[in-house]
Amino acid sequence: MAAGPLMLDLNGLELTLEEQDLLVHPMTGGVIFFSRNFASKNQLIELAGQIRELRPELLLAVDQEGGRVQRFREGFTAIPAMQVFGGCLMKTPELAETLIPDVGWLMAAEILASGLDFSFAPVLDVDGHFCEVIGDRSFSDNPDIVTGTARLFIEGMHEAGMAVTGKHFPGHGGVRADSHLQTPYDQRSLDELRLRDLQPFICLSSQLDAIMPAHIVFSSVDNQCVGFSGLWLQQILRRELAFDGVIFSDDLSMRGADIAGGYPEKARLALEAGCDMVLVCNNRAGALEVLTWLEQTRIEPSVRLPGMRARQSHRWTDLLNSDRRRQTITRIDALLKGSQLC
Repeated sequence: MAAGPLMLDLNGLELTLEEQDLLVHPMTGGVIFFSRNFASKNQLIELAGQIRELRPELLLAVDQEGGRVQRFREGFTAIPAMQVFGGCLMKTPELAETLIPDVGWLMAAEILASGLDFSFAPVLDVDGHFCEVIGDRSFSDNPDIVTGTARLFIEGMHEAGMAVTGKHFPGHGGVRADSHLQTPYDQRSLDELRLRDLQPFICLSSQLDAIMPAHIVFSSVDNQCVGFSGLWLQQILRRELAFDGVIFSDDLSMRGADIAGGYPEKARLALEAGCDMVLVCNNRAGALEVLTWLEQTRIEPSVRLPGMRARQSHRWTDLLNSDRRRQTITRIDALLKGSQLC
């Protein structure tokens, strides 16, 4: 059975009977994990294994960026905010070029060893401290530094065997508003965006396996949110940037997406615009509405989605004995303490 176009979430640390029914629904294609689904590495591995037994083809994902967005903490390496590494590349590029791929490898290897397929990373937004929801999640407010640092991070993720997702296309760093809470509007022209926010996506499009668009309206370009816009996803992303990977919607439960209407309408617009998979998180009723609509419309699963599955397997026992992991953690600690390692 192919994976369907909906990624949803779970309520707790183990599957309920209702969730088992949801996961075997043919229109379900993936599960995104949150902190509430994590108590320990062993529990997480067991939960992922239970899902695999039900539907091996489901994509299992998490937001494990580092910094303030790291869902799994106890027993996992504490990855600093990405802006730390952008600063490292600016100050001591020769040292950053060896450290940053190791950090990308380590983050990815720990997620893969836990039974998941990928983390929604890296953030390619260009920001320093302007946008309240992005800020230090971004590598830098300089597009060249974002591109250079992300390229190294992606190199490490790919080496570990993880597909990468650049977010939030075409860039969330130019608005103050948090799209979780409202629909942000950005008045800049497409030419202005091409010179700044779009640069990391333009330069890295061939290295990205997936892209997640932002719930932002760029009024000078289109009157629709990016994730519901065929102009953004088909004309600019697919044709101009020649991107042929997976397009994931951002969470349709975010208030920034409410401009499109109810859950079935949001899912319809996102899929028609070009998304391969839509996310509905933290709203079970909304997920059920989308499943019902998908069942009625009989949308064919995207042939791109299998490309997001884990490409290598790792074991925690090997990682815990890995010199590369130990040395990377030591270098991260030294970086945070301000030593000369970076």
